[in-house]
Amino acid sequence: MGDSKEAGAEAPPAGAGAREGLRLLSPGEPEEPSAQASALLLGGSEVKSRAVVKYSSAPPRAAFARLEEKTDLKLPPANWLRESAKLGPAGTTILGNSKKSKPFSSFGMAYDFIDSVGNDVDVVSDSENIKKLLKIPYSKSHVSMAVHRVGRTLLLDELDIQELFMRSSQTGDWTWLKEFYQRLIDQKWQRKKKSKEHWYQKAILSKFLYYSINGDGAAQPVPAAAEQQESRSDQTDGSDGAAWPAPFEMPSSVSEDPIASSQGLKNDFVRNILWTFEDIHMLVGSNMPIFGGGRYPAVSLRLRDNNKPINVLTGIDYWLDNLICNVPELVMCFHVNGIVQKYEMIKTEEIPNLENSNFSTKVIKDIAQNILSFLKSNCTKEGHTYWLFKASGSDIVKLYDLTTLCEETEDKYQNPFTMPVAVLLYKVACNMMMKKNQNKKHYGTIRTLLLNCVKLLDKSRHPQIIASANYMLSELFQLDEPKKEESSESPLNENSDESYSEEEEELGDSDENGCYSAGSDPPDDSKAVAIIKSVGELSVPEKYKSTHQIRPSCAFPVCHDTEERCRLVLSYVLEGLKSVDSSMKKESDLPAADPSTPIPLKYEDESARGGPEGLEKQMALFLDKMGSLQKGNYSSQSGMIPGSWQHKMKLQLILKSSKAYYALSDAAMGLQKYGRALRYIKLALQSHDTYCCLCTDMLSEVLLFLSQYLTLCGDIQLMLAQNASNRAAYLEEFHYQTKEDQEILHSFHRESSCQGFAWATDLSTDLESQLSVSCKCYEAAHEILQFSDLKSQNSEHYVQVLKRMGNIRNEIGVFYMNQAAALQSERLVSKSVSAAEQQLWKKSFACFEKGIRNFESIGDATNAALLLCNTGRLMRICAQAHCGAGHEFKREFSPEEGLYYNKAVDYYLKALRSLGTRDMHPAVWDSVNWELSTTYFTMATLQQDYAPLSRKAQEQIEKEVSEAMMKSLKHCDVDSASARQPLCQYRAATVHHRLASMYHSCLRNQVGDEHLRKQHRALADLHYSKAVKLFQVLKDTPCELLRVQLERVAFAEFQMTGQNSNVGKLKTLSGALDIMVRTKHAFQLIRKELVEELAQAKSAESSPAAEAAPSLNREEVLRLLSIFESRLSFLLLQSIKLLSPGRRRASNNMEDDLALRANKQIYSQLLRATADRSTSLVDRIDLLIHLLDQLAQGSAVQ
Repeated sequence: MGDSKEAGAEAPPAGAGAREGLRLLSPGEPEEPSAQASALLLGGSEVKSRAVVKYSSAPPRAAFARLEEKTDLKLPPANWLRESAKLGPAGTTILGNSKKSKPFSSFGMAYDFIDSVGNDVDVVSDSENIKKLLKIPYSKSHVSMAVHRVGRTLLLDELDIQELFMRSSQTGDWTWLKEFYQRLIDQKWQRKKKSKEHWYQKAILSKFLYYSINGDGAAQPVPAAAEQQESRSDQTDGSDGAAWPAPFEMPSSVSEDPIASSQGLKNDFVRNILWTFEDIHMLVGSNMPIFGGGRYPAVSLRLRDNNKPINVLTGIDYWLDNLICNVPELVMCFHVNGIVQKYEMIKTEEIPNLENSNFSTKVIKDIAQNILSFLKSNCTKEGHTYWLFKASGSDIVKLYDLTTLCEETEDKYQNPFTMPVAVLLYKVACNMMMKKNQNKKHYGTIRTLLLNCVKLLDKSRHPQIIASANYMLSELFQLDEPKKEESSESPLNENSDESYSEEEEELGDSDENGCYSAGSDPPDDSKAVAIIKSVGELSVPEKYKSTHQIRPSCAFPVCHDTEERCRLVLSYVLEGLKSVDSSMKKESDLPAADPSTPIPLKYEDESARGGPEGLEKQMALFLDKMGSLQKGNYSSQSGMIPGSWQHKMKLQLILKSSKAYYALSDAAMGLQKYGRALRYIKLALQSHDTYCCLCTDMLSEVLLFLSQYLTLCGDIQLMLAQNASNRAAYLEEFHYQTKEDQEILHSFHRESSCQGFAWATDLSTDLESQLSVSCKCYEAAHEILQFSDLKSQNSEHYVQVLKRMGNIRNEIGVFYMNQAAALQSERLVSKSVSAAEQQLWKKSFACFEKGIRNFESIGDATNAALLLCNTGRLMRICAQAHCGAGHEFKREFSPEEGLYYNKAVDYYLKALRSLGTRDMHPAVWDSVNWELSTTYFTMATLQQDYAPLSRKAQEQIEKEVSEAMMKSLKHCDVDSASARQPLCQYRAATVHHRLASMYHSCLRNQVGDEHLRKQHRALADLHYSKAVKLFQVLKDTPCELLRVQLERVAFAEFQMTGQNSNVGKLKTLSGALDIMVRTKHAFQLIRKELVEELAQAKSAESSPAAEAAPSLNREEVLRLLSIFESRLSFLLLQSIKLLSPGRRRASNNMEDDLALRANKQIYSQLLRATADRSTSLVDRIDLLIHLLDQLAQGSAVQ
């Protein structure tokens, strides 16, 4: 095969190279044969075998010395029993052979190659155990092996019954197994001593190997001590062959490396080989010496008695050893009675065809596949110890579940395999968790490994492993996102600790697979899990098929919502906390507390807590505490030692619990269960408070969590304030506690009083207090982000906190503003502004200012505009508060009112500047415009109605009113279609009406400047026309429309009084009558509403529950109707006078006569109607509509 290269050596897993005596082979190191795949053609059939040396502690290969013929092997060489690097462990025992397989040898390999366990490898075992299994059909010897399953990997170890029962006789351990063995298998069991021939053959082999590495061929005596040591070997064999640790000697701490420190759990093999035999992948340990050099780069060396032919068992032994170690040749030294005769070189592929040792490699392959399938089908439970047993001389192979048998005894921890199996399950799970590219689909596998690990261990003896396993179980669940790994196709396995289904278990026990269930066993076999009825069946190809796919799905629990997922996490956290607390030494020094007794959630009303002023003090204390945490202060009550495993683990568990409670609180918020949400965020903050007491160096990540918790707490307090009507239900939710939460709190109280955040989590009945607490939560969250560089690292969260601060300050500002408005409305007798009102204004204004700064600091122009708008509203309330000075008849628009209204205008204009354009946020833009228009309108109306004539001239007042009204119109959008459009139209119509009335009044009172009079006349007429048009668009303002039309008629009458000619008067009178005709639309609207009111009144009598729609102001209608009748009567009378023959013109006599006749007739009907006071309102309106129709058709006034 040429120079020996370690081309197939694989890279070690992290940390594995630290094992004593274990080193990674370099690519050019000439120790082992090539590890490249080899396919050996044997006996016409092909057997695929590939061996890769993963690790080796063997020295470089040395050439063996060919002994001279007639060399006497009974005489010891000079170097006998001296430690030799060339032989490795083969030379360290008295008898010179490789060490006897230790009971936990497979675990030692599994710990070192944890990456391979559970996934890639089918079997982990000593090569001696592999050979023993494959020789079962050929051998009458007994077989006794322990089998353990981890994932798809089976661990095989020799279970030396003789050693075990000898120990049982001395210590009392394993008595249950000894009794079971004697009852069902061998009733007359006694220890069998090995023959002198056995020890003689071992001594000859040992001396031969030492001669082979010595090379001088000289036989020299050895010291007498060595002979004495040899003589004692028979007596000590029982103890030095296998080291069985006591069941309770296993250390409880993983950090102390129980594997390295406990006898029998080291990987003591010279080589660990990844051997692929056909489709079976095995991790095998081997101590076989390999020699090389010269024309034989890699050979195995064997000693045979020339008088005894090689049998099948020996041939299989030699062949498998060479296959496993990938050695191409075998050197056989023959002797007779210890005298060397000759050497013979045999190729590995020729071994199956040796005389008297002929065997089929294909049969060996079938045996291997059948045994593996049998074990995989029946060794299904992770963490269980199975016993594969074949009695000496028997053809029946039985498989027992020792774990189940052991659980029937008083102490289930008597099984010494329990601890190594649990640690292996734990290590495999840790390894899978540590992989960065680990897919979440393996979480089900990890969970099963950890659950089985916890199930195996005694909580009182192994608290660290149990705490760590429970923490890892909690880490499997993602709290910040819905689970995505569940598959609708995978079966739900939520409540099962095992990873196989009942259906598969039944298939594994079927007769079709060559074994039968316990129900059909003879009475003596009722304890067996499965049986091979005849070893001959193992040679039949595919006799046993592995119908049980090991770990078919390991389905991860399907959590339907966040609460279910978090509750699972908390259950694991609680178990972890219990393990940590139970391991603490100072339990008796702690104050007694009963976990079953609820820990009261403090409830204080605002008076007991001191209100917002008390909050300020508590906030200051909190910030001082956060500052001390930055300096690394430590204040645990339990005296836990920083840096201990308890300290580190409890910190992790507490942090996990806080995250779980935070997720629960967030989910409850989404469901609008605000009392429950406050309870959970209180528990999250109590968790964090405990963490702060234990922590010696606060991580920025943990500070960010705290900021998030306080932000959510602020949200909850705000929602509780806004939903005060459900306070009783929220209070009940808040005080409810589960037993699990009580026990977790009990664990927290061992370290902390958990009152650090009490100021943030009390459920108050006072609205102001709740808003203040919410604000303080946001402020605290903001302050925490200032402690380190969290603000820049978490800019999104920082922006959210500032937005919430701006929002809560707006809420508090509105609260104080509404309180001030309420005080103002209650102020009846005293006309001056009270100090309480002014204090509320200041508080409200301060909140609005801070909120505006918050929003401006993050560039949130829209929200800043809304707060500016609210500040404008506050200024208007201040203005309204100053309007009550003096009696109503002396009322004037005061300077204070003007000052505050102008301030309001300034804030509204700032809001518009903040928005920039309407496109930025149309709704907010329209709202600010409307408020600004309202402010101008109110200011103008008050100046018009309560003119400050004592301070200003009439003309100045009229100018200011006109300017304010026009600005109001400018910000009143009557054209854009929106919900506010009718309001805008009504506002604009009212503004035009008021302006027209003002100019009308000016015209009446003005004397002198004719140019100004014409201007006022034109403006009055313009604004009246615009007011009428807008009121006509609106369908629900007939009285306003009628009032404007009547004022227009009065304006025409006023104009008529200043005219001297009949022609001018007649023309003006014609215009006035035309206005009267146009009021028909207003009367029709009034009539329609009156009829609807009558219909509603009748329906209300039949069904009193029906709500009445808003009705017309009947008094207003009657007043306007009377005015209209009198003005129409007056106009008709004037027209009759002007159209009479004595005053009319000479022309158009026919038309004037017709008009005169029609007007007289209408005037006559109107007089009769007004004289009859019994006429109903609807009838009067009907008559007027009829008269207006006649006037429109028959009036001759031109």
